Amino acid sequence: MIKHLALIMDGNRRWARLQGFKALYGHKEGVKSVKRAVEFCIDKGICYLSLYTLSLENLKNRSPEEQSYIFELMINGAKEYIKIFLDNDVKGCIIGDRSLFPDRVKKTIAEVERKTINGKTLQVNFLFCYGARQEIVEGIKTLIEKIKRREVLEDQIDEHLFSRCLWTRNIPDPELIIRTGGAQRLSNFLLFQASYSELRFLDCFWPELTYEHLEQGLQSFFKAKQNFGS
Repeated sequence: MIKHLALIMDGNRRWARLQGFKALYGHKEGVKSVKRAVEFCIDKGICYLSLYTLSLENLKNRSPEEQSYIFELMINGAKEYIKIFLDNDVKGCIIGDRSLFPDRVKKTIAEVERKTINGKTLQVNFLFCYGARQEIVEGIKTLIEKIKRREVLEDQIDEHLFSRCLWTRNIPDPELIIRTGGAQRLSNFLLFQASYSELRFLDCFWPELTYEHLEQGLQSFFKAKQNFGS
């Protein structure tokens, strides 16, 4: 079984518009697909699930109204997930530029991480206000500081050392990345970590994601490995 499944949650707004709802409603419905993804990983024995919840680019392109709605949705959802995570031995982590979080969001995610820190069955990473290029730049800055403090020598630098300077330190690279919404690109998601990941693109929107979609993606991954070797 794979250790790490990553999902690019695309299509909330388009799904809502096609259903005749306001675009914001799609984000609310998308929460249900998060629950399905968590259940899937627990059932399959997958240890890490990473969810591209909100990119830095999308944050900048959203209206203040939508930003506020997304932040409130995260707060309300986090409170609900604490119980679900505790009941299922799940650890919740938030990865991204926390300087952009409103104070009320910082307080909520700190509570989620503190209360679920001992979860061993599954670690769910919410990539929120996240961008891979920005993560790499911050990793370079961290590495430079280590060199200045003489914690690291220049000839010691390699990809493994650099990976420990990233926001995703201590998390294995994803073997499989699945994106909903029809687009076939990574959109600044885990660019360093996705070097050898299998990519699968689904035509369904994120709120439409089912357990069967995830099962098909996983079986497609195993089939590819059998065909081309590991």
